[in-house]
Amino acid sequence: MRVWTRPHVKVGGRYQMDEGQIVVDSIAAIEMADITDDLARESGFDSVKDLLEIAKHGSGDNVYLIRFHYLPPGGWDTA
Repeated sequence: MRVWTRPHVKVGGRYQMDEGQIVVDSIAAIEMADITDDLARESGFDSVKDLLEIAKHGSGDNVYLIRFHYLPPGGWDTA
């Protein structure tokens, strides 16, 4: 999840992360009220507060739920 003024990634886009890449599967605009502790835990955080400390930065106030998967080094050769 990210809080931005506009999306900074696109569906199908591949972005370098460590030695591999992440591939964006979907982007959905959601409301701040849609961010629950369950969603925070699914996203790897202990709480909504912890998630927002990472996701909310800058002047943006639009919330985007971004689903993606990780391709390890060389994984894009077979994907």
